[in-house]
Amino acid sequence: MAHARWHHIVMESQRHALKAVDEWNCSDGNYSDFLTHMHKAWHYLLHAEFHKNKIDYHYKDSKTGRYKLIDGEPKAWDLEWCLKMRYPNTDDSVRLNAELFVALRNKVEHRYEHNLKIITGGKAQALVMNYEQEMVTFFGSKYSLADRLRFPISLQALTAEGRKQLQEAAKKLPKHTRDLVAKFEADIDQAVLDDLRYDYRVRLVPIVGPKTEADLAINFVKLDELTEEERKVMVEAGRKGMVIIKDRHVEVADKDKLLPKQVARQVEAQVPFEFRIQPEHTEMWRRLGVRPTADAADPYSTDARYCVYNEAFKSYAYTPAWVKRIVKEIGTTEKYRAFFGKEPRMKTIIPLPKQTGSPTAESETHPQSKSA
Repeated sequence: MAHARWHHIVMESQRHALKAVDEWNCSDGNYSDFLTHMHKAWHYLLHAEFHKNKIDYHYKDSKTGRYKLIDGEPKAWDLEWCLKMRYPNTDDSVRLNAELFVALRNKVEHRYEHNLKIITGGKAQALVMNYEQEMVTFFGSKYSLADRLRFPISLQALTAEGRKQLQEAAKKLPKHTRDLVAKFEADIDQAVLDDLRYDYRVRLVPIVGPKTEADLAINFVKLDELTEEERKVMVEAGRKGMVIIKDRHVEVADKDKLLPKQVARQVEAQVPFEFRIQPEHTEMWRRLGVRPTADAADPYSTDARYCVYNEAFKSYAYTPAWVKRIVKEIGTTEKYRAFFGKEPRMKTIIPLPKQTGSPTAESETHPQSKSA
């Protein structure tokens, strides 16, 4: 039986996905190869979808309308453009997750592959799971890879020594690699960052008690299927999970950065009360850990999403994402009161001066009074 062309594209996509996961799970696997194969897997998958839906996925010259050619063949959309066409919402968790790995693929330094693999583990898991979900949703369960992929066995995540090695590995990444993810996530809403489709984080809890015939070695629990009490316990456990602290020197770059006075001005324009450098802005960066204090030993220890240190001027500059974060945290009177523990200073409304010759309130109310 002859298969449609889209079927063969799907088969090629699956081949790359399996190779990618093998590279990830193999003890001597190559992280660059994982990124390359997952890039191709997603690329072929979306091309297969477009082909099946009879969507032309080739570039055309905007002036002539003719196809752009490479070696005599029409040039197909690259993965970034495919993601934009498939997921037009710029805040889509699946799109953002895949776009992050497109960026990582262009930045990997071979000697730091192992370290980068460690700090992107949850996002890589989400990348693969999103791929499987996209495959099954569009082409059906018979194209699922679930029967060919396994939950990997890891010593590092299960022993105290292993966790310590993970922490040490993360600290060894060069600054521009360390900050790539932070900068990418700077303008992403917190709800998206917490979405499992963007970053799939798991907690392993050994199963105890009598074994039943229905038991599997790995059981997955969905939060939305738990009771309110069970969900509270699981979420709290997640909050207390391991945190990898990275000592980093953030890249100095002033493009699109804001001085404290500019931050205060932009925030005040979006809230109904006054917002000043002192005390509001200073108290916020202190309490939210955006940057170190002036006497800190390491002035570079900032949150790269919101702040960078300018070595030339020995000062700090802030990102537009920091303005958004401030407005989100204290943007209403109630939020301001909850954060600072006091009432905000409401903006003073100054009435406009009356124009010469303008009608009086009386004449506006009774326009016929002049004719008496």
